[in-house]
Amino acid sequence: MNIRLRKFIGTVTLLIFLSIYVLLAMLVAIVLQVNSSKVIEVLYYLIAGFFWTIPAGIIIWWMQRPD
Repeated sequence: MNIRLRKFIGTVTLLIFLSIYVLLAMLVAIVLQVNSSKVIEVLYYLIAGFFWTIPAGIIIWWMQRPD
């Protein structure tokens, strides 16, 4: 698989993953009633905001592999 195809597949995968992740993060926040405390709410959104970088980094690493 050449690098152009990997970048295309990785970009589409990343966009789909982020769309689903954002919706799930909002759903979890609603179910857990995160807005009951401002401290809990800030901590949740900080953790949720950084957690997506792990799978995104793996996808980007895969995209950048040489042919």
